[in-house]
Amino acid sequence: MGKKRTQHDLGRRERQIMNVIYQLEEASVGDVLAQLPDPPSYSAVRTMIRLLESKGFLRHRREGTKYVYRPTQSRESASQSALKQLMKTFFAGSATDAVAAILDANSDELTEDDLERLERLIDKARKEGQ
Repeated sequence: MGKKRTQHDLGRRERQIMNVIYQLEEASVGDVLAQLPDPPSYSAVRTMIRLLESKGFLRHRREGTKYVYRPTQSRESASQSALKQLMKTFFAGSATDAVAAILDANSDELTEDDLERLERLIDKARKEGQ
């Protein structure tokens, strides 16, 4: 069985393209090109989009003379997959270590609402774990 690919496997420009398509929900090569910072040529973007499709990240439909691309999975699903890979790679799969690192790095930016949400998530995890 083949390894499931994640957005973690993508290069910087491929991630930028995926972000644009997620934001727009579906997009042509021209739509993506218009949204990219310091964009490469049209043909380079078209090639990268085709590669993303061959890797299973995108699918297309024909609309007149152009192809319109959309992600094969939701941003949430892709985020979960990428997060699991990140945790496995950098935190030996430990959710506690990952959360601690995030809190250490961003503690001065957390609002009271953020802290309350984290408390609710912890409470929910405790209840579901019993």
